[in-house]
Amino acid sequence: MNDKNRKIVIIGNGIAGITCARNIRKNDSKTEILVISGESKYFFSRTALMYIYMGHMKYEHTKPYEDWFWEKNNISLKKAWVELINFQKKEILHDSSEKIEYDILVLATGSKPNKYDWPGQDFKGVQGLYSKQDLEEMERNTQDINHAVVVGGGLIGIEMAEMLVSRKIPVTFLVREKNFWDNVLPQDEAKLIGKHILEHHIDLRLETELKEILADENGTVNSIITNKGEKIHCQFVGLAVGVSPNVNFLRDSGLEINRGVLVDHYFQTNQTDVYAIGDCAEFKQAPSKDRKNIEQVWYTGRMHGETLANNLVSSPVAYQPGVWFNSAKFLDIEYQTYGIVPNQSIDELDSFYWEHQTGKNCIRLVYDKSSGKLVGVNSLGWRLRHEFFDLAIQEGWKLEEVLRQLPKADFNAEFFKKHYHQVLEKYEAETGQKIVVSKPSFLKRLIGSRS
Repeated sequence: MNDKNRKIVIIGNGIAGITCARNIRKNDSKTEILVISGESKYFFSRTALMYIYMGHMKYEHTKPYEDWFWEKNNISLKKAWVELINFQKKEILHDSSEKIEYDILVLATGSKPNKYDWPGQDFKGVQGLYSKQDLEEMERNTQDINHAVVVGGGLIGIEMAEMLVSRKIPVTFLVREKNFWDNVLPQDEAKLIGKHILEHHIDLRLETELKEILADENGTVNSIITNKGEKIHCQFVGLAVGVSPNVNFLRDSGLEINRGVLVDHYFQTNQTDVYAIGDCAEFKQAPSKDRKNIEQVWYTGRMHGETLANNLVSSPVAYQPGVWFNSAKFLDIEYQTYGIVPNQSIDELDSFYWEHQTGKNCIRLVYDKSSGKLVGVNSLGWRLRHEFFDLAIQEGWKLEEVLRQLPKADFNAEFFKKHYHQVLEKYEAETGQKIVVSKPSFLKRLIGSRS
């Protein structure tokens, strides 16, 4: 499949698009590769944007590859915003009115912040946070302000709040749910994070929604009105109510689109030689029961890019992502999740939950009631070994076996407190069942199976 004159154009230089480009080049030295992005010329780590604002990093530190890397690897880069695609002629038109032809097109256009038609949402000082341009705008909008409001109780919302607090800007945090992120987290974990947010002197307002944004005579935000009729004075409003696939410019183009660009498990769209990966892609059918049709996570974008690159240079294989995994950080509490962890009770599932008396660490092990097999895990403030739970869920270990092996799952640094003793004590107190820690090393077995 190494066609000498083939040209692959990738729109979007995030983790999905760049992973695809790099992996094509690793296995195909002849194909012409062009990456187009209006956001930046060079690939950078989007997850590190908040640390630039907080002063922990500079922009150049977020670029995993030196600028010379791309020319050395014969990957062309173009900084431009794509405006129109003619799929019949295989032509791309960007903001300089230049036409670019392609043989194969990969759409990796990412996401954009959601807006919900709030009155005043377009005033100066009101914005979301996703792109490099959003970060630069936030830098300008938060100069010399004395109060900020963040709207939306998810991962971007808590990041924006932390960014503002790092500059000693008081923050009011509006969350419409009863607890922080409880549309994802079970109630215990949601309440744990809520307490932690309050301890960081963030004014957390639960069951509170944005109703209207008000501005001064210059069109700059100066206050908001909540659904409870309260007026909160502020000079910045961060809209953090999730993101949506960045596909508006592709609508009415002949491309099949729902929320995102619809693809099969090979990332093929309804247009010949056109594929979609990363945040903008929507599977017609979810890859597995613990996966969603749209996967807007860094590591899934990488996996999308790897799979499609393989399919473009070798025998095609369907996307097989394995056990769901995600991680995040709520201020200084790390979060990991594996498999299926519903935020509400489900008849066929049960769970064992342990929380440290300090309210800073917890673990939840979700299992099937009938078989006792592990199906999901949440942990907060306790770093766990990815390989352990990936294997345990894939092989269907029973809860007691997971508990016996739990010391092997601990990935905390040497001088961190070990929590598994207390976990086992609670399990024994609740069930009357004594758990004897298993001596054979799970890690030796895992390493041996891969050698």
